[in-house]
Amino acid sequence: MVGMGQRTLKTAIGAGLAIWIASLMNLEFATFAAIIVIMCIEKTKKKTLHTIQKKFFASILSMFLGGLIFELFGYNPFVFSIFIVLFVPILVKLHIQGGFITSMVVVLHVYTVKDVNGEIFLNEFYIIIIGMGIALVVNSFMPNFKKDIETHKKHIEQKFSVILYEFSAFLKDREREWDGKEILEAGEIINESKSIAIQDVENHLLRKQNKDYYYLEMRENQLERLQQMTQVVANVSSFELHVEQKEMFADFLAYLSQHVHSKDTTEISLDKLEACKAQIRVTDLPTTRDEFEIRANLFYLIYEIENYLKIKKKLFAKKGIKDQSPATLR
Repeated sequence: MVGMGQRTLKTAIGAGLAIWIASLMNLEFATFAAIIVIMCIEKTKKKTLHTIQKKFFASILSMFLGGLIFELFGYNPFVFSIFIVLFVPILVKLHIQGGFITSMVVVLHVYTVKDVNGEIFLNEFYIIIIGMGIALVVNSFMPNFKKDIETHKKHIEQKFSVILYEFSAFLKDREREWDGKEILEAGEIINESKSIAIQDVENHLLRKQNKDYYYLEMRENQLERLQQMTQVVANVSSFELHVEQKEMFADFLAYLSQHVHSKDTTEISLDKLEACKAQIRVTDLPTTRDEFEIRANLFYLIYEIENYLKIKKKLFAKKGIKDQSPATLR
C-alpha cells in the first residue's frame, strides 16, 4: 500500500494501544495518549528519545505552572493568553520548546475541568507516561541498515573502478568516448549512503561513531580528487603526440581500477605508484613543447592519485577504524 511505511504502522499500533490502555485505567481524556504517541514517534531512536524528553518536561512544567496561574487569577481566556506569554520564554530558556504543543494540551485539560487537585495531576501524568512509554517501545523496533549500506558500498566501489578504468583508457585512446556519468552516480550514492549511515547511528542509543560513515567520507574525498583529475585527463588525451610516460601512468590506473576490491593494502598501490614515478624520472627529458605540457600534466595526475590513495590511509587514524578489513577500504 502506498505510504504504508514501518513508521506509519508503528504509529497506528502505538496510538490504538495507548487509547486502549488509558481507557482500561478509566483515565479522562484517554484519547490524548494517542496524540502523544503520534507526536513522539520519530525516524530514529535518538530523535524519539530527545522528543520525549522535551515533551515530558514541558508537559509536567505546564501542568503545575498552569494550575497555579489559573487558581490565582481564574479560569478564563485572558488568563490563558497571559499564561502562554509567560510560559513560552521559559520553554525557550530551558531548550524544551519542542514540547510546547503537548504542554498546551495538558494545560487545556486543566482549564477544561477548572480544578487543580492530585487526581487531575495523576490523570494527566498517567496519560503522558502511557503515550510516551508506548512511543518509546514501538519505536525501539527499527530496521537494520547494515545490508543496505554494504550494498551501496559495493556500488560505489564499482563506480570508482569504472572511473579509474576510463581514465586509463582515455590516456591510451584519445578517440574514446565517455560521458563521465559514473562520477555523478557515485556522488549520489555516497550522499544517499551517508544519510542511511547517520540514521543507523541514531538508531543505536549508545553508539556515537559509525565506521561506515567514516568510509563514506573517505570515498567522498577521493571522489573530489577524481573529479579534479577529469579535465586534466581529457587535456592530456587530446594531444596526438605519443608519450611513453603517458602509457606508464595509464597502466598504473588500469591496475588500480582492477584492485578496488583487492585485499591488498594501500601501501602496495603507493609502492607501485612510486615505482611508476621512478620509471618516468629516468626517461629522457621532453624535447618539444607538447611533450613538456603532457609530462607536466602527468605529474599533476600522479600527485592527485597519490593524494587519492593517502586519503584512504588517513581513515585508519580515526578512532575505532583500525579493526576494519582493508578489503573494503581499497
